[in-house]
Amino acid sequence: MVVLLGVTGYLNIVLNNSAKQTSTTVTTTSYFTSYRNDRSSTRDQEILYYDAIIDSESSTEEAVRSAQTAKIALIDTMEKELAVEGFIKFQGFDDCVISIKDTKVNVVVKSAKLTENEVAQISTIVKEQLGTELKNIVIIPAE
Repeated sequence: MVVLLGVTGYLNIVLNNSAKQTSTTVTTTSYFTSYRNDRSSTRDQEILYYDAIIDSESSTEEAVRSAQTAKIALIDTMEKELAVEGFIKFQGFDDCVISIKDTKVNVVVKSAKLTENEVAQISTIVKEQLGTELKNIVIIPAE
């Protein structure tokens, strides 16, 4: 397991360094704020959509059940993202945002670069809190 964490950390660092060479500089404060605002807005719209289906008298029972299930899943994802972001910040990082999609988790951390130890810390938090396999975790530093 330690070897796997080391390999994952090494791959994240190598891949992140090559991605930095081709990416443009983004103001991190505006990135994190903008991402959170966009995510919140999108999710508010999704919840309103599900509520409209649930509350509509013309909705079939199947449509209502499907909307309720989707709404519960969305709220569950929102709670998980918030919790994991909090755990990562608790480890001393200034800011971070995560995105959960199916079995994949993307983590953007406010940092110029990450050490292997930091990548291992973040990976461990995501793995323990979400049960995500290491191969499905992408960690990206943003300066």
